Amino acid sequence: MKKLVVISNTPSPNTLKLREAVVNGAHAAEVADLEIVELDPREATPELIMSTDGLILGTTENLGYMSGLVKDFFDRTYYPCLDHTQGLPFALYIRAGHDGTGTLRAIRTIVTGLRWKFVQEPLVLQGDFQDEFADQCHDLGNAMALGLDLGIL
Repeated sequence: MKKLVVISNTPSPNTLKLREAVVNGAHAAEVADLEIVELDPREATPELIMSTDGLILGTTENLGYMSGLVKDFFDRTYYPCLDHTQGLPFALYIRAGHDGTGTLRAIRTIVTGLRWKFVQEPLVLQGDFQDEFADQCHDLGNAMALGLDLGIL
């Protein structure tokens, strides 16, 4: 059985809606042998990351950077995972009140160091909340689940 982990910071109803859309999209793929685990960043452990087949990370843009909880996730898991998760299929969505560039740059730097593999361009959901953001997150979860099932990620 493969495992897809969705880690996201959800400080508001809208960010929770985005995580739910990712998870619902993954379930909509109807992959029989796929475990989908959704977590708050505080719950993620290095052991969990080392046991996963794919990871989707969601964060808010806070002061031009990732959320503090996502930064804490990376602080706790970076070195334990460094030599054990190279090539991990990875996707990212950022709920950006502004342009998301600082958040994206910081996460790209960390993920490059971990040698994780972006499986699609990160979603940067900018400006006022729009319902289409949830649609994009649904598609992200669906594509990741299908990619893992087909063995192309």
